[in-house]
Amino acid sequence: MFPLTLFPLPGELVPLHIFEPRYKQLLEHATARDISFGIYFNHTSNVTKLGSLVKLESVIKKFPSGESDIIVKCIDLFELVTLYRTYRDKLYPGGDVQFWNVDLKAPVSEILHEEFIEYLSLLKINRHSNESSVFGIANELNLDFDDRLKFVQAEHDKRESFLLSRLRFQKHVMLEAEKLKDVFHLN
Repeated sequence: MFPLTLFPLPGELVPLHIFEPRYKQLLEHATARDISFGIYFNHTSNVTKLGSLVKLESVIKKFPSGESDIIVKCIDLFELVTLYRTYRDKLYPGGDVQFWNVDLKAPVSEILHEEFIEYLSLLKINRHSNESSVFGIANELNLDFDDRLKFVQAEHDKRESFLLSRLRFQKHVMLEAEKLKDVFHLN
């Protein structure tokens, strides 16, 4: 378990800099045994004790000091039942969790998909795939911590309406910013 003020959503890639001895040991075990580990979202707003199950994607750089820059990918969410200061005979923390078993392949409604494609086109991003998932869309929106918690805690049928409202707001902001470009003149 890796307590951080970070809450990756399923499908999200996250860079981490590993420097503490206990997390160097965790990285060694994750690399040697090809295991996943938890990032517990250590924040006061996380009253439901949620976290992200991540898997090591790659080690970007190893430093002579033993520090490392890595990329992990979130593969599931969990609710923390118990957090242990150390995990068995290891230096790093551990915990008992309830996995959510998130379905990353569940398709979204046509309305949400179309709104998402319009949003991407405003960003000048061409998407060739017709596949979208609620977590993929949420990751593209760069939601803040509070919105991430609201999103994952929403009932499954409410997640799409949550994303629709965020997409529409972002599109509105981008269109208004585009209009303002013509109003200001440099002197």
